[in-house]
Amino acid sequence: MYERIRNLREDMDLRQADVAKYLNCSQVAYSYYEIGARDIPTDVLIKLAKYFHCSTDYLLGLSDIKNPYQ
Repeated sequence: MYERIRNLREDMDLRQADVAKYLNCSQVAYSYYEIGARDIPTDVLIKLAKYFHCSTDYLLGLSDIKNPYQ
């Protein structure tokens, strides 16, 4: 899961600080999400899915289909 979040961010040429600002958290807190040092709260997971235009299942590694549900 954590690798997917990092890959999505890098594919969009974003910095951790950019995503952290959207999530209203510090860059350090976001970096902990990416390396798996901190569990991602459900509300943050939903925000990440919306930000990256993908499903939460994709972020969680439950699906390889990136597109969000309709």
